[in-house]
Amino acid sequence: MDINFEYYKVFYYVAKYENITKAAVAIGSSQPNVTRIMKLLESQLGCSLFMRGARGISLTQRGELLYSHVETAYRHLLQAQEEIGRQGSPACGTVEIGATEAALHLFLLEALYAFRAAYPEIKIKIHNHSTLETMKLLVSGKLDFAVVTTPFERTSQVSCIKIVDFEEILVGGTQYADLSRRVLELREIRQYSWIGLGKGSATYLLYKDFFIRHGVDFEPDMEVATSDLLLPLIENNFGIGFVPEKLASPLLKEKKLVQIPIVCPPPGRSIQMVSDRGRAKSSAADALYQYLKKEKADEKR
Repeated sequence: MDINFEYYKVFYYVAKYENITKAAVAIGSSQPNVTRIMKLLESQLGCSLFMRGARGISLTQRGELLYSHVETAYRHLLQAQEEIGRQGSPACGTVEIGATEAALHLFLLEALYAFRAAYPEIKIKIHNHSTLETMKLLVSGKLDFAVVTTPFERTSQVSCIKIVDFEEILVGGTQYADLSRRVLELREIRQYSWIGLGKGSATYLLYKDFFIRHGVDFEPDMEVATSDLLLPLIENNFGIGFVPEKLASPLLKEKKLVQIPIVCPPPGRSIQMVSDRGRAKSSAADALYQYLKKEKADEKR
């Protein structure tokens, strides 16, 4: 089957705007011509790509699948065009990176501040998701690279560079001050409200396995979608939870939190920089990638 790239360009804009008129304006065409091209593409593929209703159009399941590939390809083409226009200079361009909340606060924000001072013309788009969601975006080609927290599944498709190790501690609000004066067995945590990330997150699976290995099996009493919600809830005495020591430290010094000692130390974790082995980086993305690698090396000295 011959590929008519013009068809896919039109499809991209119709799917993006979910409106034929807006798509026609974006590509400088007419509404009848856009409609004709979409019918030709559907005929060529042998399936319906759009559902047409009173409120407009939306993608079918097969349309969604096609758009996921076309959107990635279109973005890569735009990046290539930018690269050629800049003649390989990393002084400008756009970088799309994925990052978890912990990676942002423990490493990335400070590093990006310094990078922006050195490369003010490079635009950075940060997609903030869980480790699992970020890895999915990376392998689907929607990110240049990612900075995530362990654990995650390492495949031959990705290259990983460890940036920094970090430790988590068990903390509670001021109502849990008595717990800071003795060492708790893991089974004793069951007596208290435990706040943790929800099912499907890497952190949930990490601590689920941690407790089971020590003969304890229980679920968080309160689940949150992102780690930035943990500290406010713990500080306000909704329960106890595991958080990175570096993030908890200021609140511990202000006596807004207390550290709760436990017999078994929590599992060690790290921040990793992950990229797709099979996909070349743009000059801008490589400039940021190499800069973060240098930041990691400087921290070890």
